[in-house]
Amino acid sequence: MNKLYDMRSVHSDLPFIARETELAALQEAYQGPHSAFWPIYGRRRVGKSELILQFGKNHPTLYLVGKRAPADQMMREFLEGAAIFLQEPLLASMPVESWKKTIEAVVQRWGKKDKLILVFDEFQWLVEKSPELPSVLQELWDRNWSKSGSMFLILCGSYIGFMEKEVLGKKSPLYGRRTGQIFLKPFGYRDAALFHPHVSLGQRAATYFICGGIPLYLRYFESGRSVLQNIEHVILGEQAALYREPDFLLREELREVEKYYMILMALAGGALPSRDIARRAGIGDRSLHYYLDQLASLGYIDKHFPLTSQRPKVREVRYRLLDPFLRFWFRFIYPHTSLIAQVGAHRAVTQIIQPELEAYFGLCFESLCREALPLLYGKENVSALYEVGSYWDSQVQIDVVGLRRDGWIDLGECKWGIVKSLVSAAVELEEKVRHYPNAEDATIGRHLFVRSLKGHRKKQPENVRIHTLDELYE
Repeated sequence: MNKLYDMRSVHSDLPFIARETELAALQEAYQGPHSAFWPIYGRRRVGKSELILQFGKNHPTLYLVGKRAPADQMMREFLEGAAIFLQEPLLASMPVESWKKTIEAVVQRWGKKDKLILVFDEFQWLVEKSPELPSVLQELWDRNWSKSGSMFLILCGSYIGFMEKEVLGKKSPLYGRRTGQIFLKPFGYRDAALFHPHVSLGQRAATYFICGGIPLYLRYFESGRSVLQNIEHVILGEQAALYREPDFLLREELREVEKYYMILMALAGGALPSRDIARRAGIGDRSLHYYLDQLASLGYIDKHFPLTSQRPKVREVRYRLLDPFLRFWFRFIYPHTSLIAQVGAHRAVTQIIQPELEAYFGLCFESLCREALPLLYGKENVSALYEVGSYWDSQVQIDVVGLRRDGWIDLGECKWGIVKSLVSAAVELEEKVRHYPNAEDATIGRHLFVRSLKGHRKKQPENVRIHTLDELYE
């Protein structure tokens, strides 16, 4: 009998990287004495399916990917896959009546001691054509599966808002049944670096600034090419693998994509309040929030507040584009598609992208440094609770803020470009510290984040912690 029956059209044989924590949690649940029900969700391309298939390699797994297809077609595909998996040919010709009878017919033929892993991927599309499916699974779970100790049900979805409402939410028939869950996020910068272990830290960071922590994008960037060469070969040009990737992503999930494009192009330059987004995108204030909510449900944007010990004010909220690849694409590619087609990929890289890339990377470096601060706290054994963010007002912009609950606040300045004088950079940081609203009179820690200390070993300022890429990737 096949250990794994994968009903997807494509399965990668590339080495699986990281996700040790998630795999260990799934394995522990599988080895337990009880049946398990785990929703696994996260934005598209984050690696949910690969995680499930990696887990299922060593266990009997029946795997169905939902499509925007009629319910009868999906039930037939499920039965045909189960017929091969269970070596029960008659299942393939079984009449299709309902999801309940279809699933029961398959599960009843499972007579092994091992748990059967039953996976419904892209669950939101199955439910789109079969709204009764959550109730069917709830009935099967309550009446049989939860007591049998022989089932491991996994519902996987890319539409975060749908999964949180229709699977995890209080109004869902499945509410309260889950025995575990995984909200799978993109790789952090250090795990992303594992895809290119033999290139410089600067190149690994630059790759992360473009690809983010999305495994598919990281695999396309080859270690034997420079970052600019990878941009040229992987992103630019009609035949490039990722040239139309954002278009595919957005059109799969959304309607009226042109309005979303205008919003994302506005946010590609940096975080903005809603009034500025509305003005730049040409969308009315009332309509705008619907589109922002949809993008947030997909995990592409979020709200951002200036971080202080005081309660944030609603008027201070900004929206930011979380996904690095979308940010890069809407900053450099989408506004110049006609010009890129006219001049070609190589000239587009050298004339459109390269002149502005270092300044763009400077903004990306700020996000990496905020991501790194909790790792630095871990090394220092900081036990206090904390929040990490940034601060801005009409007078100052502070790149990194670590607000701790032990009477300590860390403020940081990030310098991706060449720093001529660390002392001058420290003076600039000190001026920003003076403008930070320290209502609790907490102790302020000062931090400079730079690429390297080359040329600065003997001229380091006092009372400022300096962090390099070497330390951040250590």
